[in-house]
Amino acid sequence: GGEWMTALQLVREMAESSVEHSTITYTAAVSACERGEVWAWALQLLCEMKDTEVEASTYTYNAAVSACEKSSTWIPALQLFRVIVDRR
Repeated sequence: GGEWMTALQLVREMAESSVEHSTITYTAAVSACERGEVWAWALQLLCEMKDTEVEASTYTYNAAVSACEKSSTWIPALQLFRVIVDRR
């Protein structure tokens, strides 16, 4: 259950070491948050992606929506759906 904490720690360590993040890096971390049912961290990572100009993929958004769904957090999930639709 704690793999999401490890994923977040790795993202932080990469930033501290000036290792460039990628869509794959963030998607893996968001997916770990999904499995850990920590939707707020999944959304935080999406915000960080935007701030660091790393493009989120469909897989990234899917994992974030699923994290919200697993926690019965519907408003953020619906807002993410709107973002996904607007991207098309």
